[in-house]
Amino acid sequence: MMKSAPKALVLGGHTGLLGKALMDALNHSAWHVTPLGRQDGQILNVNFLTRKIKRIAPDVIFNAVGWTQVDLAEEHPSEAMDLNRGLVSSLVHSIGGTPIRLVQYSTDFVFDGAKQTPYTIEDAPKPQSVYGMTKLAGEQTLSALPPEQYCIVRTAWLFGPGRKNFVSTILDACRKRDSIDVVHDQTGSPTYTRDLAQWSLKLAELEASGLFHAVNGGQASWCDLACEAISLTEAHCRVNPVNSAQWQQKANRPHFSVLDASSLAELGIAARPWPLALREYLYHEYLPLEP
Repeated sequence: MMKSAPKALVLGGHTGLLGKALMDALNHSAWHVTPLGRQDGQILNVNFLTRKIKRIAPDVIFNAVGWTQVDLAEEHPSEAMDLNRGLVSSLVHSIGGTPIRLVQYSTDFVFDGAKQTPYTIEDAPKPQSVYGMTKLAGEQTLSALPPEQYCIVRTAWLFGPGRKNFVSTILDACRKRDSIDVVHDQTGSPTYTRDLAQWSLKLAELEASGLFHAVNGGQASWCDLACEAISLTEAHCRVNPVNSAQWQQKANRPHFSVLDASSLAELGIAARPWPLALREYLYHEYLPLEP
């Protein structure tokens, strides 16, 4: 087990949706935590990154920085690869030969969506978009480190406080319109950033290594998630289900990308159902709701 008062470095901790949740969880758990982002300097520059890591001397690095604009990645593949693989490569170089451990985040988009049952950590990736390819490349880059030095956390469909996300976008749209169109034929694993941050903290404390799928329990379509958020906030807005062909997007998205989180459960980490997590998020961000 880790020594008392460990140190953490959170890449993306200033402004990122997951990064801010990680900062909050670590600050409330007796860790010494430092954020690092692009506003602090050239984090893609291996010399800059190495100097920062040496000065901070973290026990664990949580890499919550990544290119997440799925459609824009189709237009800027090299830039997406620079961030999603290049930063990981720089981290590998910076911490190689040290005891520093790395928690790296990846995505359900590494899968093609052809399955009808949740994807397990044993399923072979087959990304169908530039975004998915770059995130998988980031995963593969970690093989240069000893396997006990890192863990890969695949997650999906994040919502939470502090930054724009699907749920906040839907509710903002409902304030302006009396009806919205939402895709109904893509199914995945809605995940609350505060839950993901707590699971990540537990993985770090257990010094877990390997590959994990970390999502809230259950599954939903984008339409299901939108309807639940609208119902819980008693917004006066009608949801019109549309299929993916009617909602043209540049990147191919998996029609089914539910993740099996049994790898978390095997470590004793319980993932509550996504509707319960959504309710907590909305209660804190979009009052009034019943406690």
